[in-house]
Amino acid sequence: MVLFGPSGCGEEFVEEGHSGILEVPAWIKAKGLDAYEYSFGHGYQMSTEKAQLAGEEFKKHDIKLSLHAPFYINFANPDEEMYAKTQGYIYTGIKFLRAFGADRLIFHAASCGKLSRDEALALTKARFIDTFDKMEQEGLLDDLILCPETMGKTQQIGTYQEIVDLCTLNKHLLPTFDFGHINSLEGGSLKTKDDYKRILDYSIEKIGYEKTNNCHIHFSKIQYGAKGEIKHLNYDDLVYGPEFDGLAEILIEYNLSPRVICESMSTMPKDALIMKKIYHKMLDK
Repeated sequence: MVLFGPSGCGEEFVEEGHSGILEVPAWIKAKGLDAYEYSFGHGYQMSTEKAQLAGEEFKKHDIKLSLHAPFYINFANPDEEMYAKTQGYIYTGIKFLRAFGADRLIFHAASCGKLSRDEALALTKARFIDTFDKMEQEGLLDDLILCPETMGKTQQIGTYQEIVDLCTLNKHLLPTFDFGHINSLEGGSLKTKDDYKRILDYSIEKIGYEKTNNCHIHFSKIQYGAKGEIKHLNYDDLVYGPEFDGLAEILIEYNLSPRVICESMSTMPKDALIMKKIYHKMLDK
């Protein structure tokens, strides 16, 4: 079953008189959604005690929860001290997964910086092996999924091929396909179901159907330019893509059951519900 939810609650949550993470699960459930992504993008600014209380609410309302690690993770930073910090952000993310009772951590893999793309990718691969093999041996990943994300800017490691290939390195790694990012990086390439099929076919070929079936998806319309992503937009934007219909078609055709998280600029819950309705309307045909 495909699950749908937002990354954040947008303007609507506050306008309706709500505040705080403890009120989110019931509100998300009442909106007719099934999932939520909590972002630690700017750092882990929460106590584990509060995370545990919130996790109980998410479980009570049967909302599947994922967490987004800090945006400044970079496995390709050549500085060993910065690499140690990147590892620390993953370890802390795992600690919060346990506290919340969440099951998957979304993270950005790397940026090229002053390295060539080949150098940055090689360093990222080596450090993925070093980090995640060690975590597996320590017994930290038994029932968890770590999801590197496709990225939308040319200087970031994160084409769909790069992310899928990185996910071959450990059984606990599953891709986050951010289709807004992919569309931005490829200059508006996602038009039909065959454009989405190309990406999911590559994933099935490289990491298999089961991993692809359980993948994580971010979806939003994004303004882009020559260097890729500029800014996230809401789903009612008529200038930039992508549209969700083509992805919904291929998810149904391939019988895939990912978690779809809407990352619109300010109307994430509303737009997540639009996507859910598109999917179920096609499913019921």
